[in-house]
Amino acid sequence: MEKFNIAIDGPAGAGKSTIARLVAEALGFIYIDTGAMYRAVTWSILQKGLEPDQTAEMIQLANSMDIRLMPGPQGQLVFVDGAEVTGVIRTAEVTGNVSRVSSIAEIRSILVAKQKELAQSKGVVMDGRDIGSHVLPDAEVKIFLTASVRIRAERRFKEIQDVQQGITLERLEQEIAERDRMDEQREASPLVKAPDAVLMDTTQMTIPEVVESILELCKTQVSGGT
Repeated sequence: MEKFNIAIDGPAGAGKSTIARLVAEALGFIYIDTGAMYRAVTWSILQKGLEPDQTAEMIQLANSMDIRLMPGPQGQLVFVDGAEVTGVIRTAEVTGNVSRVSSIAEIRSILVAKQKELAQSKGVVMDGRDIGSHVLPDAEVKIFLTASVRIRAERRFKEIQDVQQGITLERLEQEIAERDRMDEQREASPLVKAPDAVLMDTTQMTIPEVVESILELCKTQVSGGT
């Protein structure tokens, strides 16, 4: 099959990572979780104990980090400077700070450059919040995944309830709604549907149904993608 790039955007909890990984597996493409890259930077900033006003130090840290994404048996593995951080970047503390860190324009520029480089050879499925609009504006297939806030909270709750004791569905719903607001209102590459992206509301869809819909879209939108 001819190689092409797929950009999948959408708000927090829309299922982008799971869907993108499964689509990549089905096509034999490389999956790139850009959200994990921002989480890795956020985790490193927290580890260093940097305060919110230490923006220059945050930018310097992001610029010096070696972030690598590698396939693993249970999904993508994330490494920072040679150490695996796949699990620790998913903590509540990182989740609560990642939107603030990712709103720093210079940090976005650093990571966007890394993401563009990864996609140069084609055959990439990349998910995030500004992939189709900013990172890969020339992607052959663009999808904007969304779902109701309640459904997204329920999905995330099922994922983390065994790991984050004491978390409630109501709190998750509030956090997701707040993250939507922050992502949509940030000045640097806000969350927005690219004009040529296909809107896909997954509120009433199963994961296999979403994956199949995207694969069908690839067949119809990409020359030779049959």
